[in-house]
Amino acid sequence: MQAIVMTETGAPDVLVPREIGAPHPADGQVVLRAEAVPVLYPETKVRAGAFPFPAPLPEVFGFQAAGTVTDIGAGVDRALLGARVVASTNGFGAYAELVVAEADSVTVIPAELTVEHAAAIQMPGSVALALTRTAAVTAGETVLIEAAATGVGACLTQLCAAAGARVIGTAGGQRKARLARDNGAHEVLDHTAPDWADRLAGLLGDSTVDVVFDSIGSESLTPLLDLITPLRGRVLSYGWLDGAPAQLSVTDLILRGLTLTGCAGTAWLGEVAGQRSAALTAAAQGLLTPVIDSVLPLADAARAHRMLEDRLAFGTVLLTP
Repeated sequence: MQAIVMTETGAPDVLVPREIGAPHPADGQVVLRAEAVPVLYPETKVRAGAFPFPAPLPEVFGFQAAGTVTDIGAGVDRALLGARVVASTNGFGAYAELVVAEADSVTVIPAELTVEHAAAIQMPGSVALALTRTAAVTAGETVLIEAAATGVGACLTQLCAAAGARVIGTAGGQRKARLARDNGAHEVLDHTAPDWADRLAGLLGDSTVDVVFDSIGSESLTPLLDLITPLRGRVLSYGWLDGAPAQLSVTDLILRGLTLTGCAGTAWLGEVAGQRSAALTAAAQGLLTPVIDSVLPLADAARAHRMLEDRLAFGTVLLTP
């Protein structure tokens, strides 16, 4: 079967198409024939070496795949045979025609949802649901969503707008700003502009931001601190598109009575995993809208990674074996 093997850490070209043997399920595992493989931004960081790869190299790459279960191991419910599912791997093995996954990592796709839409929405939808649940966004609050046109940002925008919050999004460029508005943002600022924090202050007037969803990291939060509601303002930091986590001190938070929740690590990933089924259900009910930028052949995995790193994708990029 065809698969994409990561030969070493580095640039996208370390993802190489190869023919390998078909996998077989062990006890408690399933094999699915992949129909849609989402390319996820954290995968680009793992491939580049920012985070450790969870297996000796070379190894088949990939975190997630959607398709139809074709084989099961001992102890697995036979009802899964033939089911359409999204499977999450242990960080490797998903960029392939046939994918092995633990049975307890698969989520059955609702009948109302296509395999492609399920693959596109599960990861960003799961993260966004976990974030909004943690933030406890309520009607009437003002929410700032950085990078509101990304996969997670788009889902956050949809969920917070539906909750009755005033949503201010940030996006880089006019096309992404339009996408953020289409997803429900009431106002959008260009975070590539050097004075975007001043423009936010102008939008707010005498009001403040109750919740900030920080996906840019680095120094992006520093000019915002005095625009966040004192004593009850919440910052949830879940990404660092600028290359480093948010650069804040405890003093920055204490003097303003703000809370910062770091959304990373094993416990956080457990929260996200707990929202996998809810994300698919929300999409099936029309509460979350999957946005697919491109569907590429599996062999174009390196190209897909370049698209994400160069921020050229306006939605999820899918690979099709």
